[in-house]
Amino acid sequence: MTGLVFVVDGEISAGQLAQQCLERAGYVVRVFSTGNAIEEALRHHPSLMLIFTTQPGLNGLEFCRRVRQNLALSKTPIVLLISDASEEDRLTGLEFGADDCLSEPFMPRELVARVQAVLRRTVRPQPIPLSEPTDIVIDKASMKLSVRGNEIATTTLEFRLIDYLARHRGQVFTRDVLLDAVWGEMQFITPRSVDACVRRVREKIEPEKGRPTYLKTIRGVGYRFDAIVAWPSAGESCTCAACATVRGLSAMAGVRTSKRRRSASQR
Repeated sequence: MTGLVFVVDGEISAGQLAQQCLERAGYVVRVFSTGNAIEEALRHHPSLMLIFTTQPGLNGLEFCRRVRQNLALSKTPIVLLISDASEEDRLTGLEFGADDCLSEPFMPRELVARVQAVLRRTVRPQPIPLSEPTDIVIDKASMKLSVRGNEIATTTLEFRLIDYLARHRGQVFTRDVLLDAVWGEMQFITPRSVDACVRRVREKIEPEKGRPTYLKTIRGVGYRFDAIVAWPSAGESCTCAACATVRGLSAMAGVRTSKRRRSASQR
């Protein structure tokens, strides 16, 4: 389940605060004690686990180690929350397998930013099985986009939006997250800029303009991309023939994002 975050904490109040912060950012969050967290993670496969190190009956560092030792969960991103963390504490957390460490008490904005940063670093597009039909082929090297075998002209911004969403297929993004990831340091833009760009993209890629099946609106949250996408391997060019055969195509990892301040609301 993409976009699902497990908060593992023995102190209900701290866990609930983290849950509220992440849910406002568009994530689906479930709070657990260490007792059944691993069992539930094996069932639901969270996108990330947020683990408080102070746990009743089991140290959070040891719990982090257990997650890493479980083959089915070993690649799950982990953010540790350490009470009054020193530099030595953070290094210890990383040695136990955490992807990032955050001091507790935490600032809500920093918590969300750290979670987003870890997911950007660790979530990678999955290779598309050759037997599964591909809706879209993206060639970043030549800035070409093929939809159902036909090359489609896009602006640079539209191309970047499609590529970013495709690399996080199935994950729901708020407008603010997309502004940070795609628009970067551009000034004088608002969340409505995302809506306008989405409308243009839908006109170009959707099989039925009035019934989006690739780029969907998640009411009250943001957008989710469900199309099956492939990226040409290194040295290949994206041509209609390649789109037709899909042979030799594989997912290219790596998404570069940047932060920027939006000033439109202050104008």
